[in-house]
Amino acid sequence: MATETGPGMNTGRSNQKLRTRTAIVDAARELIGTGGEVTMPTIARAALVSEATAYRYFPDLPSLISEALAGVWPPPAEALAPVAESADPVERIAFACEFLLRGILARQGSVRAMISATITRPETVTTRPGIRFGLIDHALAPLEGTLGATDPQAFAQLKLDLAVVVGAEALFTLTDLCGLDADQAVASAVRTARTLTEAAVRAIP
Repeated sequence: MATETGPGMNTGRSNQKLRTRTAIVDAARELIGTGGEVTMPTIARAALVSEATAYRYFPDLPSLISEALAGVWPPPAEALAPVAESADPVERIAFACEFLLRGILARQGSVRAMISATITRPETVTTRPGIRFGLIDHALAPLEGTLGATDPQAFAQLKLDLAVVVGAEALFTLTDLCGLDADQAVASAVRTARTLTEAAVRAIP
């Protein structure tokens, strides 16, 4: 008996694969939104597939989380819309810092998983969203014609300094190691970001 293997069956298989992949990504996105722990087994269970199936579509957890987060974070201009009219880089960086850290807290299970993966497997670092850098660049846009023009090295150093503060690692240091609650940790990081930016502004000739 002949087995039908025409274009229709190939299309059906392709559609099923797409549905399965979409189900896995959607399940990951929902789990990320809870802020709880995000692992491949929990995502697979939520997507109603086996863990082995999930790994057939995504080689590791970071690649899956990265795809699930795509489009979740708004672009920098949209994120900083509330301070769009402000030319004060200190106000803008404070807003950017709080925006990012609050977003991290809301998705901290996935963020912790990404950090853990990049520590044990540094080659996966490229899958981590570089959200902080876009926010920092956009927040400091008013300095491009001043500090950026008169002292590009100092401007670049300010961005590096802020990258240490405006991010998940600093936030989790404050909560996990220093014992601060979420609000205290965010306030501390924002204060540091403001201080760094204020110092840079004062140094402009």
